[in-house]
Amino acid sequence: MESLNLSYWEKASFYTSDVLIVGAGIVGLTAAIKLKKEQPKLTVTILERGFLPSGASTKNAGFACFGSLSELIDQEKRCGTTLLHQLIKKRWIGLQKLRLLVGDPRLDLKINGGFELFKPSEAALSEECVSKISHFNDLVRDITNEKYVFNIFNSKIEAFGFEGIDCLIENRLEAQLDPGKMIKALLALASSLDISILNNCTVNNFKEDGNSVSISTTQGDFKSKKLLFCSNAFANLLLPNLELKPGRGQVLITEPIENLKLKGTFHYDKGYYYFRNVGNRVLLGGGRNLDFFTEETHQFGETPLVQNTLLRLLKEVILPKTPFQIDQKWSGIMAFGPELSPIIEEISPNVSCAVRCNGMGIAIGCQTGEEAAEMVLRSL
Repeated sequence: MESLNLSYWEKASFYTSDVLIVGAGIVGLTAAIKLKKEQPKLTVTILERGFLPSGASTKNAGFACFGSLSELIDQEKRCGTTLLHQLIKKRWIGLQKLRLLVGDPRLDLKINGGFELFKPSEAALSEECVSKISHFNDLVRDITNEKYVFNIFNSKIEAFGFEGIDCLIENRLEAQLDPGKMIKALLALASSLDISILNNCTVNNFKEDGNSVSISTTQGDFKSKKLLFCSNAFANLLLPNLELKPGRGQVLITEPIENLKLKGTFHYDKGYYYFRNVGNRVLLGGGRNLDFFTEETHQFGETPLVQNTLLRLLKEVILPKTPFQIDQKWSGIMAFGPELSPIIEEISPNVSCAVRCNGMGIAIGCQTGEEAAEMVLRSL
């Protein structure tokens, strides 16, 4: 490897810290911010493998949500009512903490409501969801302090311009935000707290040396007292025993559409498809359920199967009578696992992790980062 030509000053100022965090997404940044607010004299460094956060923090759809009704029904079947209530509470608190930390204007947050779509062929699912509206309204009441969060809203189907949809369920507390502005604001806050953020720096391996950790990277060797992995799906490249798997989310966005009818966030097919307006554009993503095996990858990219399905959904259901052009496509890498809760745990006395947001990074990321910071502080 070509010499990095590091000076004494560079090694002294950038390569040694009290806490080193891997990953400059929402979890890593909020963990670092919490650490510095609690103990301002700590030296905290974040290493990010990409030029920008390379997982999903700036590549997601910007849904400030805590679960569509069909998702919540599935999750309740998996984990039970008590644990689901705890998870929804963490998602809701995480969203409120993010809003308080950054501020709604800097998030470009808009509470336009969320809507779940059902086709006539999905009558059994829609009937189950409708039958569960009262149950879930009761379940989230003490969390949101709202009586009627979920409602049938079929009157909006025609107004939104959908084709082939006969049932629409509203979550009136769901919001949308700008992930780019969110991370930009968190980066600014981190910088103001004297947190070092080093980009294009991939961690190759690490080794514990008594009361410290040596971290080998593409930009040289770092040393810290504590090492915290906040790299979500990429964490299992170095921590292979973690119970998580990557899940790629493919996303596209249209050119501006005149007189666009859509306003809000939308879920379809148990949340495997999601779309929203971004101003007068339509952003649409999802489809990993079409081929779980192929989409279980750390590689960014697109597949014809998913892309063609997204386009067909746009043409036949979302914008059936409106011409559109695709402006841009991209993908993000999320992390999923057998349990719905994030993994926030010590791997060893000086190494810990806060990963596996299960596609709920915006909602639970801030809470996860703060819990991770508290764990690290207890071990210092």
